[in-house]
Amino acid sequence: MDMYEVILLRDHTESGIRKASFQTCDMVCSSQIDIELEGDLIRRVQYIDGCHGNTQGVAALCAGRRIDEVIGRLEGIDCRGRGTSCPDQLARALKQLKR
Repeated sequence: MDMYEVILLRDHTESGIRKASFQTCDMVCSSQIDIELEGDLIRRVQYIDGCHGNTQGVAALCAGRRIDEVIGRLEGIDCRGRGTSCPDQLARALKQLKR
């Protein structure tokens, strides 16, 4: 397993909404990302811990966008030479949900 990989904690569907939670890697400030999807459309993203304003901003910008668009924009973003970031962790989580 990649040291930057996210770990799926929960994944279930309620009333057509897929809800998944991921534990982030130890290299970032956030500890968990909760995602709600309707098909390939992101309905909601919530980060647990992390830089509150930044993670809220990322979450707000992702809502209403398609998974592939968000992955394309966020994948590979690095935070201070850590090899990943909170946005990159979201892209990694979304890639797992596409499998």
